[in-house]
Amino acid sequence: MDLKVKNRIKEIRLAKGISQIQMAEDLQITRQTINAVENHKYNPSLELALKLIKYFDITLDEIFTLEEE
Repeated sequence: MDLKVKNRIKEIRLAKGISQIQMAEDLQITRQTINAVENHKYNPSLELALKLIKYFDITLDEIFTLEEE
């Protein structure tokens, strides 16, 4: 069974009216990193995942899910 990490970062970011550039500046990462994570090309490190939880003030499972491929 192959599992893939999916995220709702783009959906949540857009709902809060935050640009990729603003989010990148706030989290001190590159816009390219945010783009890669949002497009499921890169899974964030544990540190970044925890920063995202704090940044959006939501729980881990509101952002990330494991889905079968």
